[in-house]
Amino acid sequence: MDGVSQAMLLVALAVGVGTYLMLVRILGAKQDPQEPPLIPATIPYIGHVIGFMRSKSNYYVQLSHQSVLPIFTMTMPGTKMYVVTTPELIQAIQKQPKELAFPPIEAKFASKVCGSSAEAHKIMMTNVNGDEGDWGLSMETYAAMRAALAPGPDLDNMNRVMIQNIAAALDHLTAAGGKHAKIGLAKWLRSSVTAATTNSVYGPQNPFKQQAVEDGFWDFENDLVAILIGVLPSITARKGVAGRAKVTQAFERYFRTGGHKESSILMQNRYETGAKNGLSIEDIARFEVGGAIAILVNTAPAAFWTLLYVYSHPGILEDIRNEVSSIMTTTVDETGNPIWNLDITNVKTKCPVLTSTFQEVLRHRSMGTSIRQVMQDTLLKDQWLLKKGCMIQMPSRVIHKDSSIWGSDVDEFNPRRFMKGEVPKTENGKPPNPAAFRAFGGGTTLCPGRHFATTEILAVVTMFVMRYNMEPTAGAWSLPKTDNTNVAAVVMEPDSDVEVEVSTREGFEGGQWTFSLRNSGMIFAVVAEDI
Repeated sequence: MDGVSQAMLLVALAVGVGTYLMLVRILGAKQDPQEPPLIPATIPYIGHVIGFMRSKSNYYVQLSHQSVLPIFTMTMPGTKMYVVTTPELIQAIQKQPKELAFPPIEAKFASKVCGSSAEAHKIMMTNVNGDEGDWGLSMETYAAMRAALAPGPDLDNMNRVMIQNIAAALDHLTAAGGKHAKIGLAKWLRSSVTAATTNSVYGPQNPFKQQAVEDGFWDFENDLVAILIGVLPSITARKGVAGRAKVTQAFERYFRTGGHKESSILMQNRYETGAKNGLSIEDIARFEVGGAIAILVNTAPAAFWTLLYVYSHPGILEDIRNEVSSIMTTTVDETGNPIWNLDITNVKTKCPVLTSTFQEVLRHRSMGTSIRQVMQDTLLKDQWLLKKGCMIQMPSRVIHKDSSIWGSDVDEFNPRRFMKGEVPKTENGKPPNPAAFRAFGGGTTLCPGRHFATTEILAVVTMFVMRYNMEPTAGAWSLPKTDNTNVAAVVMEPDSDVEVEVSTREGFEGGQWTFSLRNSGMIFAVVAEDI
């Protein structure tokens, strides 16, 4: 390298370091003594970014263990964040939805993720936080979704369509007349759950019946991080942007031909709310791509992990089969062949080992973070000052990995942890605060689809364990890594699939299975708000 090149390199390096130090000084947020204690980054300004890149959602857990604070401050490029680590403070935050708000954040990211027009974004931001009453696209969409997904006849109709679709997928799992099949478990579940969910939501003209649309959606989901970052997405997320366009176009055709008129009340409510507030069909279609993320991204991974944990613990598999057998009925057809019938309503209310196992799976495998924006200076619990414009992060993984809440066996998989009468291994022996289970969020932004998702996952798992044995083709069960989980995911996604051999259980050959659901008024209280 000649002298001129060396000099230029040194100048560039000096300018870079100087710019970095200037940014640290200018952009570094000042800390008020009443704000939650500041956790300094190892490298000023960018250290926490590097920490997230290395450890993903576990970075919150690491900082929480290091600080042992109920709430602390982190500085990130261009913003300051407050990270909350106790259920009690989370509940206090949830009681102040106007001052500590989620809708403004959701509106901002929805527009970017869905690629909506400037006019649609303006409509979305109108009275976005409901400060002027429960009107406007944001507020009315929440209300419409909650109404459609609340326990009752509308949810029952969705559940019944979903259950019959899952049952059909299981009927075709083994080859016609055969007893064995090899499948990639995650791949099979994603395909089956996608079909069951979208058929129940979108009805007979479901756009996802086209394989190209389904493939386009998963291409879009895979590139969500690059789309959110927004740096030349047509290049950095080319496949995802193209996939989004394909799904959007399919939804445009769906709405223009009246497909939504034959759909679930959920879809009808969403369409009518958008149209009422002045959205074009093109933008309703764009936002529905975002709606598809909510109904599709987390269910299949949750079912995957539940099946994996159940089958890799033979004792639990046997216990679940025994309790499901006790609520199953058997009749015979006109030729004398058995008909096994299972009412999924009973599964939700009479199978405590299964439902506890499901919750314990989510405690280990959920990684969602509830987010709020501080809309005005707020004194939390008369102690912590939260400054206007800052962000609040409430990571579920921090709560779910806290031994003071769950006991000394917090890192162990205990399928009976959520059963009544189970004594936790905590110092005081008291059961955890019900609000400590954060798999579905909480407060005003508690997942409205939790009852539908829970029913679907329990139905998939129950049908599977009663009909089939399953063994890993690798010879031993192992849990895949989850390093590449998508930013939109609330449940960890496996980095690699698990190939399994599925075989019909002895004694259940040649018969017929039927599945039903009486009513969703009988719910499984999966979160504190349902108790």
